[in-house]
Amino acid sequence: MINPINYDYNNTIYPYIRVNNNNSALQPVNKINGVKPVNEKSPILVGKTQTAECQTCNNRKYLDHSNDGNVSFQTPTHISPEASYGMVASHEQEHVSNAVSKGNQPGAELISTSVRLKMDVCTECGKPYVAGGETVSQIKYNVSNPYENTKKLADESLLKGMNFDAVA
Repeated sequence: MINPINYDYNNTIYPYIRVNNNNSALQPVNKINGVKPVNEKSPILVGKTQTAECQTCNNRKYLDHSNDGNVSFQTPTHISPEASYGMVASHEQEHVSNAVSKGNQPGAELISTSVRLKMDVCTECGKPYVAGGETVSQIKYNVSNPYENTKKLADESLLKGMNFDAVA
């Protein structure tokens, strides 16, 4: 909490505080060691500054956890925070192009594809970066095999009601 300032020392808002009116302790600026008036020229020594390296950003690695074997980041790869948006977005585009090629096969139809990028801020240096991404694709397959249709009906009866939406 910041208290109000009162320049009237005789009628202070805090009557229990006594102000010493004896100004003998105050010295002119030019008599204080190390302080020079503005009009005196003195060289200012400034060393070269370097940006501090953030160890958290230097140690951050990206790895793909999907079942697409022909996309990037199959091994842990370092990406700088400045380049993370472009690299992760292009990686997710590889997943989209795989879904489009699967959806263009005979007996398959691409219903939808969506990409979500996850943003975060480094706790050490405060730089924003893309922490990862997720691509969701829906492909409808036309199956004319009667055994496959029976299997889908059995799976439907098992999976019905497993997702519950408490908001609705």
